[in-house]
Amino acid sequence: MIPSQLLPALFLLATCACAFPLSDQQPLGNSGLLHAPQLELQDDVDPTSRGLSGRFLHITDLHPDSYYESGASPDRACHRGDGSAGYYGAEGTECDSPITLINETFRWIEKNLKGKVDFVIWTGDSARHDNDEKNPREPEEVLDLNKLVAKKLVETFKDERSVKGISIPIIPTFGNNDIMPHNIFKAGPNRWTKQYREIWSNFIPEHQLHSFVEGGWFISEVIPEKLAVVSLNTMYFFDSNSAVDGCAARSEPGYEHMEWLRVQLEMLRGRHMKAILMGHIPPARAGSKRNWDDSCWQKYTLWLHQFRDVVVGSVYGHMNLDHFMLQDSHKVDIVDVDKSFAYLGGAGDPDELSTKSRSDYLSNLRKDWSKLPSVPAGTSKSFSMDAWFDDDDASVRGSKKKQKKRFLKKIGGPFAERYSVSLVSPSVVPNYFPTLRVVEYNITGLEHAATWANTPSHSSLDSVFPGKQDDSPLSETQAQQSKKPHFKVPGPPSKSAPPGPAYSNQALSWLGYTQYFANLTRINSQLASRGATGDEAEEVTGSKPDDVFAYEVEYNTRDDRVYKMDDLTVRSFFKLASRIAKREARKGQSSSLEYVDEADLDDLDAKNDYDEQDIEAEKKKKKNRVWKTFVTRAFVGLLKSDDIDDIN
Repeated sequence: MIPSQLLPALFLLATCACAFPLSDQQPLGNSGLLHAPQLELQDDVDPTSRGLSGRFLHITDLHPDSYYESGASPDRACHRGDGSAGYYGAEGTECDSPITLINETFRWIEKNLKGKVDFVIWTGDSARHDNDEKNPREPEEVLDLNKLVAKKLVETFKDERSVKGISIPIIPTFGNNDIMPHNIFKAGPNRWTKQYREIWSNFIPEHQLHSFVEGGWFISEVIPEKLAVVSLNTMYFFDSNSAVDGCAARSEPGYEHMEWLRVQLEMLRGRHMKAILMGHIPPARAGSKRNWDDSCWQKYTLWLHQFRDVVVGSVYGHMNLDHFMLQDSHKVDIVDVDKSFAYLGGAGDPDELSTKSRSDYLSNLRKDWSKLPSVPAGTSKSFSMDAWFDDDDASVRGSKKKQKKRFLKKIGGPFAERYSVSLVSPSVVPNYFPTLRVVEYNITGLEHAATWANTPSHSSLDSVFPGKQDDSPLSETQAQQSKKPHFKVPGPPSKSAPPGPAYSNQALSWLGYTQYFANLTRINSQLASRGATGDEAEEVTGSKPDDVFAYEVEYNTRDDRVYKMDDLTVRSFFKLASRIAKREARKGQSSSLEYVDEADLDDLDAKNDYDEQDIEAEKKKKKNRVWKTFVTRAFVGLLKSDDIDDIN
């Protein structure tokens, strides 16, 4: 019999144990393949009897444009004139997506991903930009374009054998261009929440419809009793939404939204469930720039820290850049909110659309990451950052042991619980190249979990409004006098609770993602070489469109030799951010392994002659390859190497 005193410790070890991915959780492709390899899946299998695949699809910023014309001028929104607009889109321009790109994207998804993902996260902006004075947008057009994308999603994942009509859950959210005027979203209920209730009727759980109409937010239980996706209406956090004013005052919808989110996460904690947060506009905050009102960023960061046992991760779109951001809980000062930041524009803001502004943003991210707590510089071959995260004190000896303890204390322990991470996926609209992302998550222990397709639409996740709670927050005046927040601060995880799936590899932890892109330069050129132009392309080629159009693997974090990420836990992103931020040693600065690009260490190890001269030679010969790769991927591989080198 196991002594009762040991039971809590054994439970903790079992819960935190790193779970290795199952054999059927391999990425859908690798960097050496053009098309994603097909996984074995029988078409006649009832969808309700299929287990979880351990993957979900993230798709964002499609921006379909029915005015788009192949061969038109990008200077005229690809609507008219003579120019270089390709049949499937004009990569590297401000033009939106032709319907051909939308059609082929969903054709590719149906062929390559249907039956291989467990749910879809759709983070908004499914209407064209209002960038053509001769063809101004109308409300009905915005709604019709969103109906088009919603219909495509239903058709792609349609399954009459499922009681819900579609085989997997699809979770949408508002983009800043899904409304008119763009960026402006008033407190609900409003015309947009009522209209989208009908457009997204296949996607919003019936018991969440009232909550959605009230504020445009809802929650969907994508793995019954295990995992929910929370659809945030980030329009109420958006600093460019002049119809609202942040999350500080109780009269504001942003305040109500954060209170609703707090209640939902508390309910999920009580049910031992986990959550994914998703929205359109990410909580970008780099240098002096930001996307969200600071009061909303403060609460969001605080919520993520307090509910770090519940939240698995968060995903966003809007910015078109492939990147991530770290939220630092030590920067939360919710009582005294700083108002001295400037808005970081996205694709819907012409003045902020340039590649230069995005390059400046990435540079500011790097500067911020250079201020992350750093490990002491090592000088031996065995040195690595992993040794400083390892909870085994035997891995570091002597004076380094105290330094290690100080380092771990600074970052919130061996799992870096001081921080949280938000991922931003690039877009389908070809500002660079069209992209899709498939995230892989751990399903160890969930092999026999109930699936969404055969679960009744009713859920115990009932709509709860903050006003119904018994909380008695301080008034704003009282809060200022007492230096306490005028809202209820959620409690932290139990002291006996193990690190959550965002911090320690366990069931539902994100293991990696595969980034797919459509190389429109090659695809459009291939069509042109066959003598195809405009709407005659399919007829002239004499082949199906998907014989020419395809998404291919750009990179996969699971086997990437530059990022070298074991998983997508916060600790992995902390390490990556630290490596991205590293710069060459300045003149007169002592050399150490801290300044060497870790992606190049394999080359040094291969020489079997590892000393300071090798390190110095590598420093002089190469810049930070991790940073260069990060920037290259941020722009989906469209920028030339010289342009990337100019970004510091």
